Amino acid sequence: MMDNKNNDVTVVQETSSDAATSIKESSSMQTKRVKFLNKIKFDKWKGWIYLLPALALLAIFTVWPIINTVRVAFLDNYNSLGNIGGEKYEFGFNNFVTVFTTELPKGGNFKNALINTLLVCFITVPLSTLLALLIAVALNSIKPLQKTFQTIFFLPYVTNSIAIGMVFAAIFDVVGPFEKTHLVESWGFVNNVLMKLGLEPINWIDGVGQEIFTTSYWPKLFVLCIYIIWNALPFKILILLGGLQSVNKQYYEAAMIDSTPRWRVFTKITIPLLSPMLAYVIITGFIGGFKEYSSIIGIFGDTMADGQLFTMVGYIYATLPQAQYGEASAAALILFMIIFIVTMINLYVSKKTTHY
Repeated sequence: MMDNKNNDVTVVQETSSDAATSIKESSSMQTKRVKFLNKIKFDKWKGWIYLLPALALLAIFTVWPIINTVRVAFLDNYNSLGNIGGEKYEFGFNNFVTVFTTELPKGGNFKNALINTLLVCFITVPLSTLLALLIAVALNSIKPLQKTFQTIFFLPYVTNSIAIGMVFAAIFDVVGPFEKTHLVESWGFVNNVLMKLGLEPINWIDGVGQEIFTTSYWPKLFVLCIYIIWNALPFKILILLGGLQSVNKQYYEAAMIDSTPRWRVFTKITIPLLSPMLAYVIITGFIGGFKEYSSIIGIFGDTMADGQLFTMVGYIYATLPQAQYGEASAAALILFMIIFIVTMINLYVSKKTTHY
């Protein structure tokens, strides 16, 4: 009987011990599970917590200015001092009407600025893209000194645009930032060459008149387009050259075996394989062209050739000294919509023509 009792006690003790161990393990597993779930929750929000300072700065200096620009564009009677005069702000389209109907004090108007911007974009973007493509193909075929030529072509991209604009002003004419500095002769380098060839010098920089499409307008536009194309080449060459170097060489080897003409290799292999990079440089080229401003200041000064070469961004800056913030906001909103529409069209076309 005693042995049976002892056995029963032992069994009970073992059972109790197993139960306690099981409870401890269960409790430990529950604790680990809670910690794991808490860690998942923290990891889920950890990225946002780390991004919070950057998001706050983005909201203050980017998002709010965009929202406020849209708001101010549709507020009539808006001025730099707020509603001190007692007039109530009214929602309306007067700012947009003023933008299209009013001349600026220094000359120039928004319609001319819009035409200039469109001309600059649709002249410089195709030409700079084509030249960049040809130069990139040439550089890709030159193995010796390739890096040296890449560096030479990329130098303008890291040079101050105002400084380059001043150099262009000196090359084409003395009337500009170098006037009366004795850094150049009576005419710029280009006009000196023209005169040595027996041709008449051209007033590239300081033609008289504020109207566009006049005889004084086209030389200025020519100089501006040459500068923009030259300044846009380095970035486009770099992108397209990188794309060329990533193309599988087997395509060219197969074309060589079939004795395919070079022009056909270029049009049927090179361009289709480069189409993603071409789409990128075209889209960014149009965006940059619509925002063109500093190059004009560098070449023609702050008068922008007496308003003859106002671009849309130049028009916006010209309204700020007169505290015309409503008109500036309206012009900025119009510029945004044009860039957005052109970008969407480019993206749509690139989807149809791009080969990934």
